[in-house]
Amino acid sequence: MNPKLESRKATSIAYVEHKGSYGEVPWEEYMHRLYGWAKEQKVMPGFFPMAVCYDDPTKVAAKDCRSDIAISFKGKAKAAPGIKIRQLPAMKVATLSHKGPGSEFGMSYSKIHDWISDKGYRAAGAPMEIYSKKPEVIGGVTIIYAKIMIPVKKK
Repeated sequence: MNPKLESRKATSIAYVEHKGSYGEVPWEEYMHRLYGWAKEQKVMPGFFPMAVCYDDPTKVAAKDCRSDIAISFKGKAKAAPGIKIRQLPAMKVATLSHKGPGSEFGMSYSKIHDWISDKGYRAAGAPMEIYSKKPEVIGGVTIIYAKIMIPVKKK
């Protein structure tokens, strides 16, 4: 797929702060905690989990990469031990859907960054990934289903 520009509405997220390799996030544990929190808070969780990735793994050691593993939600809620909440503002984002081997994820990021530059934009925030489906292992290869979104502003 080709990158494109989208407008995102403001949304509330609940998240767990993670430090370590992006490829070694304990998703099952975090999702259990986040969806359990949503049930306790009596809020409507979003369908697709997401990650906000603060560090470029080509420039920062994997063990030091920081991310927020999150779910969106609707309703009034309070943070809980190990779970924070915040509002993501409305924003323009460059998007690209990645459906393929995890080993090709870096190429998708290169493609979206090239598109941002070619279209006269600049990155204006941490990349976000929304996962439409759990990763699958097919023939020994991990397949990732994610929409990459990078906040942008005109240069």
